[in-house]
Amino acid sequence: MTIQTIATTPFAGQRPGTSGLRKKVTEFQQPGYLENFVEAIFLTLGDCAGRTLVLGGDGRYFNRQAIQTILRMAAAHGVAKILVGRGGILSTPAVSCVIRKHGAFGGIVLSASHNPGGPDGDFGIKYNIGNGGPAPEKITEAIFAHTKALSSYRISDAGPVDLDAIGTSRIEDMQVEVIDPVADYAELMGRLFDFDAIRALFASGFTMRFDGMSAVSGPYAKAIIEGMLGAPAGTVVNAEPREDFGGHHPDPNPVNAAELIALMDGPDAPDFGAASDGDGDRNMIVGRKLAVSPSDSLAIIAANATVAPGYRAGIKGIARSMPTSQAADRVAAALGVSCFETPTGWKYFGNLLDAGLATLCGEESYGTGSDHIREKDGVWAVLFWLNLLAASGKSVNQIVEEHWARFGRNYYSRHDYEAVDAGAAEAMMQALRDQLDTLAGRQFGDFRVQQADDFAYTDPVDKSVSSRQGIRIVMTDGSRIVLRLSGTGTEGATVRLYLERYEADASRHGLATQEALAPLIDIAEQVSQLKQRTGREQPSVVT
Repeated sequence: MTIQTIATTPFAGQRPGTSGLRKKVTEFQQPGYLENFVEAIFLTLGDCAGRTLVLGGDGRYFNRQAIQTILRMAAAHGVAKILVGRGGILSTPAVSCVIRKHGAFGGIVLSASHNPGGPDGDFGIKYNIGNGGPAPEKITEAIFAHTKALSSYRISDAGPVDLDAIGTSRIEDMQVEVIDPVADYAELMGRLFDFDAIRALFASGFTMRFDGMSAVSGPYAKAIIEGMLGAPAGTVVNAEPREDFGGHHPDPNPVNAAELIALMDGPDAPDFGAASDGDGDRNMIVGRKLAVSPSDSLAIIAANATVAPGYRAGIKGIARSMPTSQAADRVAAALGVSCFETPTGWKYFGNLLDAGLATLCGEESYGTGSDHIREKDGVWAVLFWLNLLAASGKSVNQIVEEHWARFGRNYYSRHDYEAVDAGAAEAMMQALRDQLDTLAGRQFGDFRVQQADDFAYTDPVDKSVSSRQGIRIVMTDGSRIVLRLSGTGTEGATVRLYLERYEADASRHGLATQEALAPLIDIAEQVSQLKQRTGREQPSVVT
């Protein structure tokens, strides 16, 4: 084995987005493309002597090949040890868990999360720091700066590592330890939740369907829900991670998890339904004929946190992304704790969690988590709901309806316009910014605009400022319209339109969501001219 220095030239466009670098598989397969980005990571990290890193991914196409390349490059940069999941598998929450448990310096996550997989699908890579969370902007910007100036990369010429056998091997002076991808994570879940109560729930005849969407959470759900908690075999479906996710679009929402929704809407529905996404960090909670909005799920978890052993002492605070509904704010006020509003991206929660200012965090894009790790966590959220169902003896629907009766209902929806011409999307956003100063005080039907701005966030811990994080149009009754461009797509631009309307009157909690939001949808179109500017008559996805 020898360490080689390979000449290279920079590739344009390797700036990490909200969750790392995401591109088409075919881009990553270009000679030197992956190597350049990985080299930039190691140059940003500096001296790696004596350091341990964690490595794994969601099993999508190109995962195994990328892991072999990264292992050889890590050895060339003097990394002392790498922990890699068997088969190259580690969910994003599990990577965070393993980093924290083993005191690793950081980790490399190979995933494009909820994006489609396969040879024509997407691939992604991101770096997580020592707290287990996504790298902050100062690190991702440093990585990007290195990608623009590379002239070479370093790599060992060692042969491939057997990723399917638990044990240790060496590349150069670096130890490679292949670990059980589920064990550390399952142990942590056992400390947070009342597994005895959940076992008793299943023993009583309680039924459930967990859809792994042929993605990475399947092995975790299978081992914990069926193996440790005693749910009947077959409770977890689509449990085997596949390189193309079995043709699924592994994004757990009512559109992409249509099979689960149909089951839960049917006459033979189980008591509880759930799904998780490509890399295991998102979740969807479903009752009979009721898909729980992720914003409501966060609020309900916060309102009932003390049912779970890991949260018996109560919560310190809640953090939510700006586009997420304000349902959690009402719970925080009732509990007398702070509720922080951050930009979209889990990395913004890290400082709040590390400083002990927040315990629970959530994003409207089906991401929920807590201070147990520094990533959102799909299986964790499902286990919390199981713990709540066991402790309360109530159904999902009862829990949701009682929550609305106490706190009011925040009708909420997201309309995605995917693969829009990037120039047209940017022009629309700029046109909105140009009229922000004129919107306050304007009347639109029954709604009057109280404020309109381009959301900016000052981190209360490190005082860093993140600007231009989404256009907010807030009405005097608290209803909101939010527009932003997503950073998770790989082609064109994704325009996200978020709509929220608060209803305190329990007699009006049974409206269809889109019906309740129809006036706001019309106002959003009037102000943004979204359809005209994007050429799209309808959203690609409504959740």
